[in-house]
Amino acid sequence: MIVRDVYALIGDTPLIELRTLPVPNGVKVYGKMEMMNPGGSVKDRLGLKLIEQAIERGQLERGGTVIEPTAGNTGIGLALACQRYGVRLITVTPEKFSQEKQALMSLLGATVVNTPTELGMKGAIAHAKELAKHEGAYVPEQFSNPDNPATYVDTLAQELLDDLSQIDLFVAGAGSGGTFAGVAQTLKPLGTKTVIVEPVGSILNGGEPGPHKTEGIGVEKWPPFLERSYVDAIHTITDDEAFYYVAHLAKQEGLLIGSSSGAAIAACVKEANQMTEGTIVTILPDSAERYLSQGIVKEAEHAYKDSTHSRW
Repeated sequence: MIVRDVYALIGDTPLIELRTLPVPNGVKVYGKMEMMNPGGSVKDRLGLKLIEQAIERGQLERGGTVIEPTAGNTGIGLALACQRYGVRLITVTPEKFSQEKQALMSLLGATVVNTPTELGMKGAIAHAKELAKHEGAYVPEQFSNPDNPATYVDTLAQELLDDLSQIDLFVAGAGSGGTFAGVAQTLKPLGTKTVIVEPVGSILNGGEPGPHKTEGIGVEKWPPFLERSYVDAIHTITDDEAFYYVAHLAKQEGLLIGSSSGAAIAACVKEANQMTEGTIVTILPDSAERYLSQGIVKEAEHAYKDSTHSRW
């Protein structure tokens, strides 16, 4: 296959059957391999959409500046898109997040500005808005921009429907909530049960905000475009559960997934064991390689060694 440029490689990612999970024989679990996008995550789709729409609407011009608060994957997707349209990018990222993702944003041309870890994404959002006033920059605001869920209605949801004639259950993590919202609003009218995944320390299930090692998902407030009617269930997954399935998929299926993917798989297993048959689809947003500095291998090995299939 020959393609014209890297942007032609965004989307149409493979859907893989996960065959070693501890689920009933009549249940099939599939993972959408979003790490196969050129920037390495599901957020390549979003980065391109946000920049294209901003230019189309006159909110951004070639040669302009974009500032966005991001944990990393959206920043990488935006950096790819900004390259295409000759736009300067500044990302605002809490210090605690993956050094690999921050390095990749920089390599792709972004200027990375760090904010204190203890201020979380709220601090990054506030700082991005303040910077934008001084720079005269456009802020896509992925956490409130309706183009976020629309991205996945137009692409990811349709790809799932093209690949599978029946989807009984859809499971996805929520960071900005856009991936879940876009796919859920498409699948739910077709009879699909829709399930959100969050880490302990996120607030969707009514818990208190707090720290967690699972990166890429978790929220400090309910995302504005995440309609509660889209959500049939919410699973709050511990870090140990998430990292257990990071190790499981590496050792049993040769898949190198990030911790948010591990959390999604943990939720799939919980849901599957309440079923006797059916098809479950989840999103594997990115890969393990971009979390090596965060100790993902150590965390996964520890969780795997100390646990058994029967525990989760």
